Amino acid sequence: MLYPILTILAGLALLAVGAEVLVRGSSSIALRLGVTPLVIGLTIVAFGTGTPELLVSIEAASTGNSGLALGNIVGSNISNVALILGCAALARPLRVRSILLRREVPLMIVVTLLLCVMLLDGGLSRLDGAILLLGSIVYTVGAYVFAKRDRSREVAAEYSDAMPPVTRASWIDMLYIVGGLVALMLGAKLLVSGATVVAVALGMNQVVIGLTVVAIGTSMPELATSVVAALKDETDVAFGNVLGSNILNILCILGLVALIQPFGAEGLTTLDLAVLAGSAIVLLPLMSRGSILNRWEGAGLLVGYVIYVGILVSR
Repeated sequence: MLYPILTILAGLALLAVGAEVLVRGSSSIALRLGVTPLVIGLTIVAFGTGTPELLVSIEAASTGNSGLALGNIVGSNISNVALILGCAALARPLRVRSILLRREVPLMIVVTLLLCVMLLDGGLSRLDGAILLLGSIVYTVGAYVFAKRDRSREVAAEYSDAMPPVTRASWIDMLYIVGGLVALMLGAKLLVSGATVVAVALGMNQVVIGLTVVAIGTSMPELATSVVAALKDETDVAFGNVLGSNILNILCILGLVALIQPFGAEGLTTLDLAVLAGSAIVLLPLMSRGSILNRWEGAGLLVGYVIYVGILVSR
């Protein structure tokens, strides 16, 4: 049992390092090409921090572990809101200044509810995958266009401060990207293989492993990015990172996985879907008062997440 646990830990470490290196390299190249930090933050960083979920889900689906793939995305989206925004709000109340991010909250809710409806027939088909993937393209183009139109100097300064300065040679950035992708692919293989062995040994459903261990592990890049951003008072960065990741997790990752290999939703309960939908919808009233997520609200999200994980483990 020790070996698969070490395999999981090694996989998570490689995923965290790979995502960080990939984001640094791709962001630096984008800055060289004249892309604004706000656009980079809402597109490239969101894709980069979601890469662990993407590769883990593809690896899981391609090896016949579709429950792990689905549990990973559903669990990651729940933990992104309840765990990550909860921790970030505890570090510093999150005030959202960008009009664009305020619009993304209803969009995340719509995308989440769309997934819940698609799963009502027992899984995701290739047609579902194609619809979701098309949605990810529309979302990315829209985020790029609207981010370029955002005239808020305060928000632009936030994202600019969050970007590391371009001091390396371009070939080093390319090595960052290649090295990050290699680490991510290896980490995904190790994590899926280790998690599968642990699930079988403990007699646990793969979906539960995906909802807990794998989801929390692949969400670590978002957790680190959001908490650090909150501590630096870059609250739009912290919030935007979670919103973009949740939307792309469903549209891009599940869409791509379903297009490659359609899969069922066995093991995913009504409670899981209710918590997924609820974790998205709860942001709307929480953000209604001046677009701010307070510390006590963050604590409430964390308590709710702990209770949900406890129910998962007990079942």
